[in-house]
Amino acid sequence: MEKMKLQIDHKSAVPLHIQAEMLLRELIKSPEYQQGKLLPNEVELAKRLAISRTTLRLAINKLVYEELLIRKKGVGTKVASTKFSSKSKNWLSFSQEMKNRGIEVKNFELHVSWVLPEPHVADFFELKEDRKVLKLERLRGKKDDPFVYFISYFHPRVGLTGDEDFKRPLYEILEQDYHIVADLSQEEINAKAANKFVADKLEINQGDPILFRKRFVFDRAGRPIEYNLGYYRADSFTFTVESRRD
Repeated sequence: MEKMKLQIDHKSAVPLHIQAEMLLRELIKSPEYQQGKLLPNEVELAKRLAISRTTLRLAINKLVYEELLIRKKGVGTKVASTKFSSKSKNWLSFSQEMKNRGIEVKNFELHVSWVLPEPHVADFFELKEDRKVLKLERLRGKKDDPFVYFISYFHPRVGLTGDEDFKRPLYEILEQDYHIVADLSQEEINAKAANKFVADKLEINQGDPILFRKRFVFDRAGRPIEYNLGYYRADSFTFTVESRRD
């Protein structure tokens, strides 16, 4: 079926999901998969590699969020069509971004709660919808100018309780207190009109343009740790992309 050998070294120090990811990256380069052939069934592939489906899914999810694979329920997983996009590297937290610009960040509002995740959040974390996740909402900006409203959801595995001092930089809390290193951020950005809730928070009119940024954050093992939504005042925020041709 595949020209390359599907095998994982269970004695290697390299984590199994990383080996599976490396194998998949090579597998999807094959002409038949580039032409639209479905990847082997997850159950079948996990069995052939002698790993759990959970381990295999970590690898597949990484490639799905890199937009290298497309997974359709009831159909299967296949290689995504080639896309041309600009990506920023060396991503920073909001606090770091503002610090680099010489702006002192102020929290105007901070709300912490445990909630049942919406379906898209549960899917991202691969959790059942009846398992609560920590939800952090923050209205942030300059001294007298709130210009972004963040909503973050965190995987329970991270260990956050909700009692943390969220005046500290978020990724500093994760790394220093919970030994969770935010290693990869994948983002989607688009323009939209502010609804009443967001408009009231950002002190603008309903229907005014805002920038909406969706951020998916993973740890060094490629596991999802944060699902973040950011609503920015369009007159106060510019997203800059710097790309270098390889």
